[in-house]
Amino acid sequence: MRIPRAVLMPLLTLVLLTSGTTYAAERAVPETEPGTGAPDRIALWPDGQVPGEAGQATVPEVIERSADPALPDRYIDNVSAPYLVVYRPARPNGSALLVVPGGGYQRIVLDKEGTALVPAFVEHGGVTLFVLRYRLPAGRSDRQAALADAQRAMRVIRADAARWQIDPQRVGVMGFSAGGHVAARLSNGFDAPAYPHRDAIDALSARPDVALLIYPVIDMGTHAHTGSRTRLLGPYPDAALQQQFSMQDQVRVDTPPTFLVHAQDDNVVSVHNSLVYYQALLRAGVTAEMHLFPFGGHGFGVRIPAGLTVAQWPTLALRWIPSRHTEPARHD
Repeated sequence: MRIPRAVLMPLLTLVLLTSGTTYAAERAVPETEPGTGAPDRIALWPDGQVPGEAGQATVPEVIERSADPALPDRYIDNVSAPYLVVYRPARPNGSALLVVPGGGYQRIVLDKEGTALVPAFVEHGGVTLFVLRYRLPAGRSDRQAALADAQRAMRVIRADAARWQIDPQRVGVMGFSAGGHVAARLSNGFDAPAYPHRDAIDALSARPDVALLIYPVIDMGTHAHTGSRTRLLGPYPDAALQQQFSMQDQVRVDTPPTFLVHAQDDNVVSVHNSLVYYQALLRAGVTAEMHLFPFGGHGFGVRIPAGLTVAQWPTLALRWIPSRHTEPARHD
């Protein structure tokens, strides 16, 4: 069905207004992050023991971009001591998601792909969310730092499952944009030697039980998001390096069941990223569900007007997560 321009344009304008794009001058807001030792902040490694990091940890920069206090749009960068911020439901259903926000491997978006998820997933869905502040490629020669942080985060969550009232066999990952690339790397490289194991926590599995990839960066070749590729692989990656980090080429039979969401009109990360990944999952026999929507653009998170069908994705995701435990009835 063709949507009249008179209807479509106000809807798209509303998307922009509701996605935190009413910008003021950027300003530092470090006080908005939980401090070290806060009960909702979980360090991934003890002080001074982050693999590949030497010297004292840097102080992360937390920047607010939104002029509307009701629609915060913070990002964080300069993270050298990665950590999680946990959001707990009043009545946990036993499931948890490691959330990996995007930001083009340049920054980490904290609200549109972090705190904004709380009403739907935590308060309504009963899911415990652990939002990751991970290391970015700038200033590092180790391209696997973000994967190491994601692996360790999965293990840290499982190690303290009783405290969080979650089932360690119901811990998934949800990644957005470049964070979707990190989540896909975790899905396909959960047992890769991304960092030296140091304690009992590292004996636990880092394999997500499910993976939700929302407008993800997948390909590092033809359909690459050039900013993410350049920051992660450098300006002139050869074909072998591109293939190593193109997640459609790394899918395996034990890649976790995967849920994909993308908009056709995404002009930042092409919808072909989700398409090639879905095809790779099918070839490997991995359970997968994909939802493609005509409108939504990129970076919509959950701040979407009800008039756009992409607004359904959180409800679809919350139905899908438990469904993977249930074998559908046969009718033959």
